[in-house]
Amino acid sequence: MPRAWVLGDDIDTDALAPGRFMHRPVEELAANTLADIRPDFANAQPGDVIVAGRNFGAGSSREQAAQALVIRGIAGVVARSFAGIFYRNAINLGLPVLVGNPAVEDGAEVTLDIDNATLRHEAGETGLEPIPGFLLDMVHDGGLVPHLEKKFRGKA
Repeated sequence: MPRAWVLGDDIDTDALAPGRFMHRPVEELAANTLADIRPDFANAQPGDVIVAGRNFGAGSSREQAAQALVIRGIAGVVARSFAGIFYRNAINLGLPVLVGNPAVEDGAEVTLDIDNATLRHEAGETGLEPIPGFLLDMVHDGGLVPHLEKKFRGKA
């Protein structure tokens, strides 16, 4: 069962994609996501969900911050708010990002339903702000490039 990784406010792109790994293969960068603030995140499993506070993804515009979470198989990020560039990079890479403030304990079993904008957890279910339909289509297609390839496939 997927679990929640609860983080605080202002999680920046330097924590998500540590600079010292930027020159390394992206898989190594992904393996070290959040290593400086949550070393136990190395145990995150595909399908797990990050639940954070305000301003998730603050800092630089490095898209590797969202890419690392995609490579790790994170099902999505639920946060009270997102840095604008991170939000768009996440959508462009097919990573679901939803605004909300669920009362979830770290390590709790969770299920993220991006189509219905809900996070199910031990205490019940929390409604989230839905991803706009045209962006949700992009997420379902795996991001911007696959979405455009699908959309324009066969057109001259």
